[in-house]
Amino acid sequence: MRKALDAATDGRAAQGQMSFSRPTGDTLLVRLSGSWRLQEGVPSAAEVQKQAQSGPSVRRIAFDSQGVTGWDTGLLTFLTKVIDQAARNQIEVDREGLPSGVKRLLDLAFAVAERKGARRETAGEPLLARIGEDAIASFRSAKAMLAFIGEAFLAFLKLLRGKARFRRSDLFLTIQESGAEALAIVSLISLLVGLILAFAAATQLRQFGAQIYVADAVGVGMARDMGAMMTAIIMAGRTGAAFAAQLGTMQVNEEIDALTTMGFAPMEFLVLPRMLALSMMLPLLTLYADLMGILGGAAVGIGMLDLGAWEYFNETRAALDVTDFLLGLVKSAVYGVLVALAGCLRGMQCRGSAAAVGAATTSAVVTAIVMIIVSCGILTVVYEVLGF
Repeated sequence: MRKALDAATDGRAAQGQMSFSRPTGDTLLVRLSGSWRLQEGVPSAAEVQKQAQSGPSVRRIAFDSQGVTGWDTGLLTFLTKVIDQAARNQIEVDREGLPSGVKRLLDLAFAVAERKGARRETAGEPLLARIGEDAIASFRSAKAMLAFIGEAFLAFLKLLRGKARFRRSDLFLTIQESGAEALAIVSLISLLVGLILAFAAATQLRQFGAQIYVADAVGVGMARDMGAMMTAIIMAGRTGAAFAAQLGTMQVNEEIDALTTMGFAPMEFLVLPRMLALSMMLPLLTLYADLMGILGGAAVGIGMLDLGAWEYFNETRAALDVTDFLLGLVKSAVYGVLVALAGCLRGMQCRGSAAAVGAATTSAVVTAIVMIIVSCGILTVVYEVLGF
């Protein structure tokens, strides 16, 4: 027991400690002792400020570190805070009594003055001020998006007049990447969505002996909404993110600035082919997704609900007409434009380093998915008002 108490006492003695004295009326001497390491605990720099403000006015702070047995960044952090507090109170700090290694590191830390505004203090910022800043940032983001949409529309008009400048090979390559190369993932997701729709519908319809209407639910759901929406979300995560990463990397490497210097409009040369490719391929992928979703529903209806194959597909054909597919294709065309706009916009806005490219890619996917969901709701309401 006594050994444990002695060990605990030695541990407390080893921790960093400080004491104060006043060799002269305007000088505060801070004596440091013990081990000044983060893992063992470091005293607060506020104690030094408190001692400096008590009693006669202090014009100078000095240190005596002969009792220091060890130190790491904990001592440096403590001294940095003391120096910052002293600078705000116009108090001189004498570093001569510090270890030589500490003095060299402090000289290196304070060799370049901190840029004004680099350290943002938000703890005491009023709530209304933060709300105002966020509102202003949102307004600027919306303004930039509208400007980008306007430039894209002008580029499309130049395309209709035959004056848009871009490489046709880039367009065909983007069509291949956005179309044929996406068939595998679209097949898998659409098949699973059809299976899920069929299971969800069968759970309720089986109670009434109406399993045959699973075909109606899956067919109409895929043709009007789910086929287009799921395909668009897949393409947002796959192709929209790729657009943002490609353009963001070009922006960081100043390749887009080089194109502008050579007289090429980035909106026509880079953005327009990507928008055209995705807006053309997404409706075709949606038709394929509708077929795969219906096949997924058929697998459940035929394999688990004891429905005949001919019976299931006859019911699907009776429930669907061309209008259902056309409504889904209209949605898919809108989704394609939105996904391409989100990816290209975030890529063109990218600035800085490789980390900014990753942030732009993430922002492109989130923006595209939000725009897809919002536009789906709007178009659904419009269809209902028009009687479709």
